Amino acid sequence: MTNTSPTILACVDGSGYMPSVCAHAAWAARRLQAAVHVLHVQAPHSAHAVPADYSGAIGLGERSALREKLAQIDEARGKLDQQHGKLILEQAKAQLMGAGITAIETLHRRGALVDTLAELEAAAELIVLGKRGEHAEVARQHLGSNLERVVRAAQTPVLVCSRAVTDIERLVIAYDGGASAVKAVDYVARMPLLQGVECHLLTIGPENAQTGRMLKQATTTLNQRGVTVQAQIKPGHPETAITAYIEANAINLLVMGAYGHSRVRNLVIGSTTSLMLQACRIPVLLFRP
Repeated sequence: MTNTSPTILACVDGSGYMPSVCAHAAWAARRLQAAVHVLHVQAPHSAHAVPADYSGAIGLGERSALREKLAQIDEARGKLDQQHGKLILEQAKAQLMGAGITAIETLHRRGALVDTLAELEAAAELIVLGKRGEHAEVARQHLGSNLERVVRAAQTPVLVCSRAVTDIERLVIAYDGGASAVKAVDYVARMPLLQGVECHLLTIGPENAQTGRMLKQATTTLNQRGVTVQAQIKPGHPETAITAYIEANAINLLVMGAYGHSRVRNLVIGSTTSLMLQACRIPVLLFRP
């Protein structure tokens, strides 16, 4: 990676979200004129090792033979995982090339996704991943286990993909005036990723002088960069009010801050956030403060 060429980090696995991750990574690469680095992180051998208790009636010779057999199984499993990872990367690369992306690099690593991203994200403009991995896919009520770790650790914006792929024509920024929300507004205002996308600005809470000033400041920031904004204040609970707004206005992308103490900021990772991400059928672009 170089600092002169923007990079999109697309995290792929064998889940049904991979086509969406690749499609959105290709969309971002075209808009940012960036290369795509496709990352597959393979679990370490220890994550697959068969736990064993060699105590009890098993004799010394039997224990030694069993250890050797388990080591062979673990080695074979590791080789299969390696082949599986290569196939995943080949499939992702083929999809990206089919979308017109030529600057592609595949990265096959072993370890933990969050640790690997910590090494790579400094040179990246955007991290793209699905909201569930291949092992969480069957449990619709659960988000992927890596999602929370990545969002909590990443300083780079994270685009969490839903399964469906749609053209991003309208976005809504969930805005509460906090540091992460301000960062999201600034990104929408200045970065080419979202230029030309119809922009909505939504604050959940009572309509008063404070929320009015807050919304006006964000609107001014966007307007100064040539972004036309539809700004509104809506009452209610964030998880229901934002979802209703998305559906009523055919929004294709939710943009929001990842951390904070207010109810809107707590939508990202936490009990309210989990409910929101589970219910949300569009991509969510997340920002740390």
